[in-house]
Amino acid sequence: MIKRILIKPVITEKSELLSSSNNQYSFVVDKKANKIEIKKAIENKYGVTVESVSTMIVPGKSKTRATRSGYVKGRTSSFKKAIISVAEGEELNIYGEV
Repeated sequence: MIKRILIKPVITEKSELLSSSNNQYSFVVDKKANKIEIKKAIENKYGVTVESVSTMIVPGKSKTRATRSGYVKGRTSSFKKAIISVAEGEELNIYGEV
């Protein structure tokens, strides 16, 4: 069974600022993936040299919304996020040909 390591890129204002100024990119990754697997997956998919990988587990949050029948309580799931530093002069083409 092949593990899907890279799930999706994180596209926020903060991640765009990191990518433009520090050559760092953010991805949501599999919770069981380690830094070595993440580094190999990025290098294989995008063909760049990865200098460092930082990982963090973002905890889930409680959410409440009001409906006609009352309040509905729920919870978002937690996920693992990786911030990848790419070598100077290289960049990732996350958007493809948009």
